[in-house]
Amino acid sequence: MAVLVVLCLLSLAVGAQYIPLGTVWRALWRDDGSDAAFIVADLRIPRTLLGLGVGAALGLAGALMQALTRNPLADPGLLGVNIGSAAAVVVAIALFGVRTPLGYVWFAFLGAGAASVLVYLLGATGRVVSPERTVLAGTAVGAALGAFILAVLLLSSEAFDSFRFWALGSLAGRRMDVVVALAPFMLAGTVLALALARPLNALALGDQIGAALGLRLGRTRLATAVAVTLLCGAATAAVGPIGFVGLAVPHLARMIVGPDLRWVLPYSLVLAPILLLAADIVGRVVLPSGELEVGVVTAFLGAPAFVVLCRRRRIAQL
Repeated sequence: MAVLVVLCLLSLAVGAQYIPLGTVWRALWRDDGSDAAFIVADLRIPRTLLGLGVGAALGLAGALMQALTRNPLADPGLLGVNIGSAAAVVVAIALFGVRTPLGYVWFAFLGAGAASVLVYLLGATGRVVSPERTVLAGTAVGAALGAFILAVLLLSSEAFDSFRFWALGSLAGRRMDVVVALAPFMLAGTVLALALARPLNALALGDQIGAALGLRLGRTRLATAVAVTLLCGAATAAVGPIGFVGLAVPHLARMIVGPDLRWVLPYSLVLAPILLLAADIVGRVVLPSGELEVGVVTAFLGAPAFVVLCRRRRIAQL
């Protein structure tokens, strides 16, 4: 937690213009009309809050997906959340002329929800939802929507120019209105995710044992899918798709506390924002001019880190 506090302070101070921590502290409490106060209040506070919320959402969503599918390589994208958001954003840009982050948000969130519902329905056999069928359905829906996105982008250069900035995944340029709009969804998803720790622990023992313990399998899987959609849908809508956070952080949490989701979920809730804020800070200073989007940095940092995790035996303990 101390590391997270330090990163929040660095996120407020570090950037194209470095602002001393003393000035940051004063700007948090009083707007003196200076450029530093404007940068902290209007640009870096929303960016830091988004880093906290989006990181926590992606970490929890990844842990839930891996527990639901019992697949150590599962990430939130398996439910079609990312690709559904992307398809909706493309439609918003190409057909409705949306150009602002707050405009993207609602299209992206609705697209994430619609794709998740479609994947869930395709993965169901009667009243039974199979994790294996859900993964296959997510892959099929992802391929179809991916082809649709490419077709629209090839036909509209204007849509391509606008979409590529969202698709990189960035915390920059988002104002407080985006944070306020999506905070209720992230909060609801977080509460639901933490409440699912015990049922998913029982589900990890197998469907038959879980049912014998009184677990309602269908309700648990549906609630998990809803939580993942709320968390990852809101996060992707706010900043675009960001990879490796939801995939790698739950493994790191299990390495620290073991497979019990009552501990894995809270640790993922803290570790994921640490990774995302650290990546965002690195992206601000790594280039002599300009900055790298956080989605690019997490890919660079996450890929080798996940390779190291994959070589450890404990990765299989779900």
